[in-house]
Order: sequence, then C-alpha cells, then structure tokens
Amino acid sequence: MVLDAHCQAFTYFGGVPKRMVYDNLKTVVDAIFVGKERRFNRRFLTLVNHYLFEPVACTPESGWEKGQVENQVGNIREWLFTPMAKFADFAALNAWLATRCGELAGRSHPEQSSRTIAACFVEEQPLLMPVTASFDGYVEETKRVSQLCLIRLDRNRYSVPAEWANTVVSVRLTAGRVHMVADGQLIAEHQRRFGRDQLICDPWHYLPVLEKKPGALRHGAPFQSWDLPLSIKVVRDRILKRDKGDRAFVDLLLMARALSDSGLETLEVTCDLTLQTGIISAAIVLNEMRRLTEAAKPKSLIDTPPSLPALTLEPVADCSRYDTLRSAHHAH
Repeated sequence: MVLDAHCQAFTYFGGVPKRMVYDNLKTVVDAIFVGKERRFNRRFLTLVNHYLFEPVACTPESGWEKGQVENQVGNIREWLFTPMAKFADFAALNAWLATRCGELAGRSHPEQSSRTIAACFVEEQPLLMPVTASFDGYVEETKRVSQLCLIRLDRNRYSVPAEWANTVVSVRLTAGRVHMVADGQLIAEHQRRFGRDQLICDPWHYLPVLEKKPGALRHGAPFQSWDLPLSIKVVRDRILKRDKGDRAFVDLLLMARALSDSGLETLEVTCDLTLQTGIISAAIVLNEMRRLTEAAKPKSLIDTPPSLPALTLEPVADCSRYDTLRSAHHAH
C-alpha cells in the first residue's frame, strides 16, 4: 500500500520531489541507529532507486522536524470524512476522494491567503523531477498451492490452474491485484479482496478437473457461484437436463477455451446464435462454435525457386511416342 501510494502521488503531482521526509514507519524503516542513520526496507529502497529521490527519516520524539504535517492530516481527515461517507467499494471511495481533493485545492493557501493552493502548486510543479517510467510496486513471496488448487493469502483463498496443484509458486501482491507466477510466466491473476475467509475462484482453473469429473459442474464450489451470461445459463440448463448433459456441457467449455483465450465470450456468442435457431443441443452449439472460429483457409501460393526458370513455351503433345512404346512391347 505504501509503494502504491507513492506511485499514485507522483502521478497526481506530475513529478517526484527531490527529498522526502518519513516518520520512521515500519514499512519504510527497518532499524533506527544513532542520529540520522537508518536501515531502510529493501523493497522501499527499490522504489527510491527507481525514482531517484532522497529519503530522510525524522529523529524520534522530535515533532518540530515534521512541521505542521500532523495537524494538516487531522484537518484534512475532518474535512473529508465529516460526516462519514459510505461507498459500495474502494473504487467508488477513491473516485470520490479524488474529486474532493480537487475541490480542496481551491481553498486559500495557509501561508499565502490571497492565493489558492492550486495556484501555488502551479509554480512549484516544474521543480519536481519528471516521472520517466512507472514502478511495479509489488511484494513477492512463495506459496504452496493446495490439493484444491488454492493459495491462502491474508486469510483469503485464491485459485490457481489445476496443473499447478501441490507445487510452489511465486505470489506478487500489489495494492489491488494478486499475481501468481511460475516458471517465469504469469499463471493466474485475481483482484485483491479485503476481509477474511473469502473464496476467490476462477472456474477456468478447474477445467482439467471437470474433464475427469464432469459431475463437479453441478456441485463444485467454483461453478455454483459462476456468474455466467444469460444465454449461456439458458443453454446450460437445457443441456444438463438431458442424459449425459454434464459431459456435453464440459466438452463445450473445453472447446471454447481451446479455440480462444476469451472462452466465455466465444461461448456466449455461440449460445446466442443457438437460441436464435430455436433448437438447443450440445451438437448445434458445437457446430456454431466451429463455424464462428474457423478462419478462412489462405490460398496456397508456391514460389518458384530461382534455379527453376519459368517456362515461356507450352510443351506440344506428341502421341507418336505411344506408338513407339507399343511397337517395342510387341517386339519383346
């Protein structure tokens, strides 16, 4: 969260300060020594080296080094959160905070009352160092994938593709995303959830399980909460009512994923086309899917090698050669 806060602040300000002061927070300072000597967090130092600013830690119990920061934080918290606002999610909260910060910038500057905060910042902004590249602020740790293809993180569980069950993978955690990496490639990605005891599953991760146990489609936890488009739900419910419907619908899922990375979008379009025909069956859906994804076959063009010059004269048919062969056959 601290790394992400820096990145968002630098983007909002349009630059990076040359020097930044910290109050020895544990996510920045690992150890405090004599005077100004500090051992900074290694991941934080990566951020510092990326943006090339100087971190300075305050002296403990020396409030005068921080100016009016704590008072200003208290004032801004009161202005923003009185009365206490409620939001459906963090995205709505952050959007509202961005709007309110813009409104607060229109207030009078605390030291130059004749000018607004925004007007004063316009003069200061060119003094900031430019942001040449964004920083990927993640914290990495290794986790073992359970037999159920899950990784426990912050008291929540996230799914991983079934082929990585019972293996160790790298988890890269950012402020809003969870990335699973193995063998140098991204194998899974989820939106980060806050809270406890939540199960975050991607049903596509369990396709190999469905291939062996199609009955899990009805009772498996990843599939019971799968929010499918309406057309797919209608087709699925019709197919599941028939004999061996579980296997038929699993085959459709496997085919959709094999034909396209966006398997759900492909399946949705084919289900819409199937519903228009008025006849719903797995065979018709499969046929529509193949027609939709089948690419036009390119015309085969044979390039003539330079060693074989093109013929300028067509050969003349000479049937007398066959008479020669016949006479030779009779002589034999």
